[in-house]
Amino acid sequence: MARDAQQTTWTDADPRAFVAAVARPARQRDAETLLALMERATGQPARMFGASIVGFGEYRYAYASGRTGHAAAAGFSPRAAASVVYLSDGVDAHADALARLGPHTTGVGCLYLKDLAQVDLDVLEEIVAASYAALTAGTYGLRAREGGEPSPR
Repeated sequence: MARDAQQTTWTDADPRAFVAAVARPARQRDAETLLALMERATGQPARMFGASIVGFGEYRYAYASGRTGHAAAAGFSPRAAASVVYLSDGVDAHADALARLGPHTTGVGCLYLKDLAQVDLDVLEEIVAASYAALTAGTYGLRAREGGEPSPR
């Protein structure tokens, strides 16, 4: 596969069947909650993005390097250690809301939640909606690690 080729893309798999097959009961419960929360926050139906990401809507990106592509504008994955919420505009863009969220850890563009019962779901929905709005305002030009305000193209 070429270096710049898109490796993860939309599939025809059923996201509800994927969630129903999650082995850990707590992760499955949280995934069901995230399905409903993200559908509300984005106004988009759930679709599988690759084998393990439940995605909502799509955004286009174009980096200064010339690399372009598309990805889920909001999404999550029920991993063994935690549910991962993808924030492709970077977690730094949501620092104020994250301070109000409750127990979590972060990576550059990932929010890790071990138990949704311990977080403020209204704040989580606010974060997802804000990230979705930023990513879908136009062609997004920054990688999550670059933070800041992109200029839609």
